[in-house]
Amino acid sequence: MFGQILTLATGMIRSFPVPGLVRGETGKIAETLAAPSRRSRRRTWPAGTSGLCVEVRGLHLPGMEAAAETLERRLAKIHGVTRTEVNRSLGYVYLAGEALDEDDLISLIEETESEHDLGSAPYASGVTLPDVPAAKLGFGVRLAGLGVSAAGRVTGLRGLPPAVPLLVSLADSYPWLRNLVAERLDEPSADALFGISTTLANVLSFRPLGQLIDTAGAGLLLAESRAHHHAWTRAAGTGSHRSQPCVRLQRPVPLPPGPIERYCDRAVPLGLGAYGLTAALGRFRGRELALLAAAAPKAARLGRDAFGAELGRGLAGRDVLVLNHRALRRLDRIDTVVVDADALMSGRWTIHHIEAAERPDLDAAEVHAVAHELVDPADPWQRREQAAWTVEPDGKADGTLTLTRDGRPVAQVTMIAELHPLARPLIEAAESAGTVLLAGGPQDVGRRLGVAGAVAGGRRLAAEVRALQVAGHGVAVVSAAGKAALAAADLGIGIESGQRRRWTADVSCDLAGAVLLVGAAGAARTTSRRSAQLAFAGSCCAVLLALATPVDGRSAYATVNLAAGIALGVGLWTARTTLRRPAPIPEDPTAWHAMPVRAVLDRLRTTPQGLAEGEAERRRVAAPATEARPGLFRAFCEELANPLTPVLAAGAGVSAVVGSVADAALIGGVLGVNALIGGMQRQGADRALDDLLAATAVRTRLRREDRMLETEAENLVPGDVIELVAGDAVPADCRLIQADNLEVDESSLTGESLPVLKTAQPVAAQSVADRRSMVYQGTTVAAGSAICVVVAVGAATEAGRSARTAAEGPPTGGVEARLRELTQRILPLSVGAGGVLILLNLLRGQTLGPALGQAVSLAVAAVPEGLPFVASVAELASAKRLSKRGVLVRNPGTIETLGRVDVLCFDKTGTLTEGRIRLRRVSDGRVECPVSRLSPELLRVLVTAVRACPTPGEALPHPTDRAVVDGAARADVGTGDWRLVDELPFEPGRGYHAALGQAPGGQLLSVKGAPEIVLERCARWLIDGAEQPLEDKTREELYQQVDRLARQGYRVLAVAERPASDRRDLDEARIDGLTMLGLVALADPVRATAALGVARLQQAGVRHVIVTGDHPSTAEAIAAELNALNGGRILTGAELDALQDRELAAVLPHVAVFARTTPAQKARIVKAFRDSGRVVAVTGDGANDAPAIRLADVGIALGADATPAARGAADVVVTDDRIETITDAIAEGRAMWTSVRDALAILLGGNLGEVAYTVGAGALGGAAALNARQLLLINLLTDMLPALAVAVRPPAGTSAEQLLAEGPESSLGEPLGRDIVLRAGVTAAAATLAALLDGMTGPRWNTSTIALVALVSAQLMQTMAVSRGDRTVLAAAAVSLAGLGLIVSIPGVSTVFGCRPIGPLGWLIALGSATAATATGLALAEHQKALPIKA
Repeated sequence: MFGQILTLATGMIRSFPVPGLVRGETGKIAETLAAPSRRSRRRTWPAGTSGLCVEVRGLHLPGMEAAAETLERRLAKIHGVTRTEVNRSLGYVYLAGEALDEDDLISLIEETESEHDLGSAPYASGVTLPDVPAAKLGFGVRLAGLGVSAAGRVTGLRGLPPAVPLLVSLADSYPWLRNLVAERLDEPSADALFGISTTLANVLSFRPLGQLIDTAGAGLLLAESRAHHHAWTRAAGTGSHRSQPCVRLQRPVPLPPGPIERYCDRAVPLGLGAYGLTAALGRFRGRELALLAAAAPKAARLGRDAFGAELGRGLAGRDVLVLNHRALRRLDRIDTVVVDADALMSGRWTIHHIEAAERPDLDAAEVHAVAHELVDPADPWQRREQAAWTVEPDGKADGTLTLTRDGRPVAQVTMIAELHPLARPLIEAAESAGTVLLAGGPQDVGRRLGVAGAVAGGRRLAAEVRALQVAGHGVAVVSAAGKAALAAADLGIGIESGQRRRWTADVSCDLAGAVLLVGAAGAARTTSRRSAQLAFAGSCCAVLLALATPVDGRSAYATVNLAAGIALGVGLWTARTTLRRPAPIPEDPTAWHAMPVRAVLDRLRTTPQGLAEGEAERRRVAAPATEARPGLFRAFCEELANPLTPVLAAGAGVSAVVGSVADAALIGGVLGVNALIGGMQRQGADRALDDLLAATAVRTRLRREDRMLETEAENLVPGDVIELVAGDAVPADCRLIQADNLEVDESSLTGESLPVLKTAQPVAAQSVADRRSMVYQGTTVAAGSAICVVVAVGAATEAGRSARTAAEGPPTGGVEARLRELTQRILPLSVGAGGVLILLNLLRGQTLGPALGQAVSLAVAAVPEGLPFVASVAELASAKRLSKRGVLVRNPGTIETLGRVDVLCFDKTGTLTEGRIRLRRVSDGRVECPVSRLSPELLRVLVTAVRACPTPGEALPHPTDRAVVDGAARADVGTGDWRLVDELPFEPGRGYHAALGQAPGGQLLSVKGAPEIVLERCARWLIDGAEQPLEDKTREELYQQVDRLARQGYRVLAVAERPASDRRDLDEARIDGLTMLGLVALADPVRATAALGVARLQQAGVRHVIVTGDHPSTAEAIAAELNALNGGRILTGAELDALQDRELAAVLPHVAVFARTTPAQKARIVKAFRDSGRVVAVTGDGANDAPAIRLADVGIALGADATPAARGAADVVVTDDRIETITDAIAEGRAMWTSVRDALAILLGGNLGEVAYTVGAGALGGAAALNARQLLLINLLTDMLPALAVAVRPPAGTSAEQLLAEGPESSLGEPLGRDIVLRAGVTAAAATLAALLDGMTGPRWNTSTIALVALVSAQLMQTMAVSRGDRTVLAAAAVSLAGLGLIVSIPGVSTVFGCRPIGPLGWLIALGSATAATATGLALAEHQKALPIKA
C-alpha cells in the first residue's frame, strides 16, 4: 500500500511541469524517509576527523553475535583501519583509520551479510541517526514547491479543487488517522506519506501561504538535523561505540493525549461535520469550504514541532546526543520522571555525622579534623593510621567507621554515599516536569533529596515503567545503566559515564544536559497549550470569515495558516528562552571548614605556594556568558505578554478581514506603542542599573609558585592561594591557611553586624555564620591578615548561590490580574451585545454578511484597546516621578504592586540600622548614660577607652576602635594631657588593647577589652570616686551588667586603668592589678528616620516584620527601639526549621522578628507570607537578602552600598539611605491606583455606554444607530489623549497619609465598578436624550451624528470633572472636543465617518444633552461617595 502511494505521488510530480529538483528527487525522499524494513539505501556518515560509520543489515537481531564478530575481525584486517567497533543497538559499524576506501569497506560488509543470510534483513534504525542529506532534500523540495505554487498563483493557473488541500491538511492533523496509518505502516512511513501528500496538495492547488509555513517548518528540521550531525561527529571520535542490542517492546497502551491531541481530536470531526452539514443543506453555498478550512488545527502541531526542533538544535550545541528526535516531540506529554538513584551518586563517600565520645581530654574540632583527614572518600573502608589516630570499619554497623586514639575509641563516623553535585538540580528540574520517582539506590537518598515516591530499580525498572504507562502516565527515565528501562520509556535519558554512551536511550548526555532537558518539559507543555489556543483562535476567526465573506475558503485558509505561522514563532521563541536558562550550579558537599589545612590542600591538589600557571589555566573553566540585557525587539515582544493582547489581536484581525481596516490599525498601533514604551522603559532602567552596578573590579594578591601578582577575582580558580589584608574584599570562598588576628565583616552574608574572629584551625559547625575557618565572597576584612586557598568561585560561592536561590518569580497580580478579571467580564458582554445586534439586523431584513460586520465592529469597539496602554503609561509616569527621589524602578509594572503591599519584611543590618557599629552608651558598672549626656565619672571612662585605642592619627582598621574614637569625638572627648609611651595592640588571643602613657602625675596604664578577660585582671572597682576591692559579689554584679547590655544588642567592652611605674616598656605581665572604671557599649544604631518610616507604614495598614541573620537579642532590641514588636514573638532560624509549612502558616501572624535566619530561611518566610495571600515586599542590602528579594512580590535593595547580588535581584533600588523613601514609593504606588481607576472608568464606562446606546438604537430603528467608523471615531477622541492624560497626572492636592490609604480595593474594587456603571449610564443617557430630542425637532438623517456628538461630549465632560484641575487633562479634553467639531463640521471629512454637519440647533441639542447628563452623573457620584464601601 505504502509503495503504491509513493509511486502515485512520485508520478504526479514527475508528470507536472516543475523543476528537476522536485521531479528527480522525490523518489529519493520517499526512499530516505521510509522505514528500515523498506529502505534499500545503505547510509554512511563521517565520525570525527578520521572515522566512518556504515549501516549493516540485521545486526540488531537476536543470535547475530557471530556475524558481528566476523565483521569486526575482517574489517580490522583492511589496510588503514586502526579501530573497528560494532554497535548492534543502532545497527552500524564504526571504523577509524587513514585513507579509508568506502567502496571496499561496503563490499566487505555486503559479503559478510550474504554469508550470514542478512542480505534481505532490515536495517536497525532509520530515524535515530541524523540524516542531513534527507533533511536538505526535504527542505529543497518544499522550497521548490513554494516557488511553483507562487508562480501558479501569479499566472492564474487552475489547480486542484480547494477541498483537496483542505482534506489533506485535516488528515495530517488528525491524531486518530495518523495513529491508524502508523500502525499499518510505521511512524517514519506515516511521516513520509503525510509530508509528501501535504506538499503535493499545496503545490498542485497553488496555495503558496500554506507551502511557505511548511517550508519554514522544514527549515527548522534541517537546522536541527545539521546540529545533531555536528554533535554526532564530535562525539563519535571520543567514546566507545560498542553496544549490545535491546529489544524495544511496543508501548502497552497508547501514549495519553496532550493538549494538542485533545484539541485535534475535537476540531477535525467538528469541522468535517460542519462541512458536510452545510454542503447537504445547500443554503450556505460557498461557505462549506471556508468552514472546512477553519477546522484545520495546523497551528497546534506546528508550534510543538518548532519547539522540539529548536530545543533539539540547542541540545546538540551542548554536546547532547539526541538519538531519537521524535522523543523530544513527546516532552509535552511527560508527567512522571523516574530517576535511577545510581545515576545521582558520585561513586564516592562522605562523612555524614561524627559522634564523639564525651571525654574532657577531647576537642570536638580536633576529632572532626582528624576524621576528615584520615577518611578516604574514594575508599573509606580501608584501615588508615596517622600518629596515635586510627580509623577502621566498625564491625557492628554497616556504613560506620570507628576513630581511635592510642587504641581507645573516641568517635563513631557515619558514612553515606556522596550525591553527584548536580543531583539536587536534577530533582528540582524533574519536579517542575511532574511526579518524581526514585528507582533503587541507597535507602536514604529519597530523604536527602526530598523525594517521597519510589519504584523498584535494577532489572525490575523496565517493568515498573511499563506499569506506569498502563496507569496512564507519560514516563521519562533518567538512568546510567537501565538499558531496557531506557528503551521502554517515552523519553529515555541515558547518563553518560566517562566515554560510554547510552545507545539504547533516546538522549545520551551528562547530568547537566539531563537537567536542561527534563526542565524543558514545563515549557513544552506551555508551548503545546499555547499552540492549541492559537489554533482555536485561528479557527474562530476563520468561521467568522466563512459567515461574513463567502468566497471559496481562501480567506479562512489564510487565517488558519497565519495562526500556524504565529504558533511556529511562539514555539521557536519559547525553546530559545528555555535554552537561555542559566546552567545549574553544582553543589560541593565537601566540609572544607572541618578539614585540617593539609587535607584541604591535598584535596585541591595545591600547595601553600599556589598553583602553577599551566595547572591554573587547565582548571579555569570558561564562565557561562552573562545573559545580555534584552534588546529593544526582545523587550518589545516580552511586553506584549499581557492578558488583553490575544483578545485585542484577535479583534484586530477580525476587524481587518470584515473590512474595518482602520479599527484594526488603531488596535494594532495601540498594542505596538504600548509594548514599545514598556520595552524602552525597561531598557532605560537596565542601563541605569548597569551604571549603578559598575564599579572597579575586585582585585586580589595571588600566589603563583614563587611569585606574587595582582589579578582580578574572575581569574581565580579552586586551588589558588591568595593573601588578604585589612580593607580587602574577599574575592571568592576560601579556606584559611594562616590567620593573623583576622576579623571579617560578614554582615552582607549573614547579617551579623560585628566583625567575626577567624582562625585557620578546623571548626565543627553547620551554619555558615559559625564557620570560623572560612571566608566568603563579598565579605570584607576588618582587621588582620590571612593566607587562604580558594575552594569556590563565581556562582558556586555562597553569595553566588544566594543570588540564584528562589528563582520562582512573584505571582501575577495587581493591574494585570485586574485587567484579566475585567476582560473576562467585558468580553462576554461585548460578544452578547454583538449577538443581539446581529439578531436585530436580521429581523429587519439585513443580510448576514453586513449584519455580522456591524456586530463585529461593535464588539471590537467595546474592547478597551487603550486599557493596557493606559496602565503602562500610568506606571511609567510614576516611575519617572520616583526616579527624581532616588528610586530606580526596573520594571514599571512594579509600581502597581507597590500599591498593594501589605507586608514589608525588613532586613535589620544596613536597612533598619546603619550597618556599622557606633559607641552608644557608657557605664560605670551601675549607672549608664548615652554618649551625649555623660557625667564627669563617665567621661573618665570614655577618656581611658580612647587612650586604649591604637596610636591617634593612624588609620583604625578595626571597627570597634573606630566606633570608640568617633563616639568620643562626638562627645568632644580626647586623651587629655597624656602622651603614649608604649602599647600592646589587640590580638584575638590577647583579648584587649593596653596603652602605657605619660600623664602629669606619672605614667598610667589604660586597658580596653573583652569583659571576661579584663575583669579577671582587675583588683579594684572605682565607684562614686572611691576605689573598692573587687570581690566575687561585686564581680558578679559587673557580669550581670555586661549580660544585661548584651541582651539589649550591645557589644560590651570593659575599661580599666592603674598607675604604672617609670618603666617605658610594656608586656603582658604588667597587665594586672587594674582598677575597673566602667563599660562602653557599642551597637549598630537604628537609622534616624527608621522609626518614622515604620510608624507611617503602620498607619497605612502595612505589617512590618524584621528578618535578620543577627542574634535574637540584638534583633529584639532593635525592634523594641522602633516600637515594632507590638506584642509579637521572636522566632529563630532553628525554630523555623522545626516547623512544617502548615505550622508556620499558623504562627506567622504572631511573629514580629525572625532572627538567625539563613538566605534559604528568609526565602521560605517570604513564600509562606505569599502562600497566605499577602502581598510581600522585602528590603535588604546584602547577598544573604537576595533570595528573599527575588522571591518577593516587590524586592527592594536599600542604599547606595547594597551588594550587587541584592541590586541584581531587586525590582526597586533605593539609591539613598532614607527608609522613608520606601514609604514614599508605596504612596506613589497607591496614588497610581487612583489615576488608573479614573482612566479605566473613562475607557470601560465610555465603551459600555457606546454598546448600550448602539444596541438600544438598533432595537428602536436604524436611523440613530452608530456605524463602525463612528464607533472608531469615539475611541479615537475619548480613549487616547484624555484617558492617557488622566493616567499620567501627578497626585495633586493629596497628602501622603491620604495616598497611603489608597489601594487596590479602595481604587479598583467597588469604587471602580460604581464609576464604570455611572459613566456608562451618563454616556448612554446623553446620546439617547440627544437622539430623542433630534427626532422631535429635526430631520432624522442626522440623528446618528447628533447622538455621536452628545456621546463624545458627555465622555469628555466627565473627564474634565475628574481632572482635579490638571492642565494636561483639561487640554487633552479640549483638543478632543475641538477635533470632534472639525470632523463633524467639515463636509468631506464628515462624510468619511458617516456624519453630516448638524448646524447650531444640532450642536445645542447635543451639548445640552451631554451637559444635563453629566451634571446628573456628578450629583449621583457625590451621593455615592457618601455610601460606605462594602468589605
